[in-house]
Amino acid sequence: MQSGGIDLGGTKIEARLFDAGFNTCVTRRIATPSEGYDRLCAALAEQIGWLHEQAGGTLPIGIGFPGIMAPQTQQIYAANLPLSGSNLVNDIKTLTGCSLALVNDSLAFALSEATLGAGQGYDSVLGLIIGTGVGAGLAIDGRLIPRCTGLALEVGHLGVPARWLAQSGLPLRQCGCKKLGCYEAYLAGPGLSWMAAQALSRDIAVPDLVVLAETDFVAKQVLNTWSDLAGELLLDLHLNHDPGVIVLGGGLSKIPGVLNRLQSGLERCRLGTSPLPQIALAEHGDSSGARGAAIFATQQLRGG
Repeated sequence: MQSGGIDLGGTKIEARLFDAGFNTCVTRRIATPSEGYDRLCAALAEQIGWLHEQAGGTLPIGIGFPGIMAPQTQQIYAANLPLSGSNLVNDIKTLTGCSLALVNDSLAFALSEATLGAGQGYDSVLGLIIGTGVGAGLAIDGRLIPRCTGLALEVGHLGVPARWLAQSGLPLRQCGCKKLGCYEAYLAGPGLSWMAAQALSRDIAVPDLVVLAETDFVAKQVLNTWSDLAGELLLDLHLNHDPGVIVLGGGLSKIPGVLNRLQSGLERCRLGTSPLPQIALAEHGDSSGARGAAIFATQQLRGG
């Protein structure tokens, strides 16, 4: 059975048609409308219509999005898209006549990697995305765990450890959620750029920072500080969930040598000689969001 997956992001809406084995058949990407909920719904409806055309009929379609949906009311909260307070599922059904499955993008990523990616062979897979934001998802036996409020594993909005903040010498920084000291405020791409600007007294993009760190001591220390914080988050996830493997995705997972950096960060904050979690890089990269959404929609159609 074919299925469709849509990855809804801040800059693009990518639709993918998958075959029965969740291999990509065809892809279409359009820009995310810059403003307005109605325009966003219209763009999603356009992508859904395209998927139906490509499939030659109806099919299960899932949408992965960067936000939270309350399971009971289906009401959405999203910091970076005009979705908060909406019921996207109902509104899209009104526009297209199509029922769809909506899932957080980090959960979609975890499900994709657990089912067909770096998490294959593990009973429990925790997917961690570090990019423009920070989020996580947990899959057990190839399925997502039901959540009461939709808030579980919004790990980017946990507070950073006091010991890391003291060692780094950095001030408390406000997150996009308006709280102070969230992991996302430091660990995500904009946070890493901010840390670099604090240390170097100039703005610098993450790719340029990585290159500079090969020869510049201060830039290298910035990356070490970032790696230490990533290690703290990985340890927190390990202590709370003890997954078989933690799979890394998102733009910052593409930093050269990132696995070695994070392993070193973990070593520096581990509890004595306690075991460290297995860490792997995502196999499906940018396609994981759409693929996970399609898998989720197919599972929902088959009865959860």
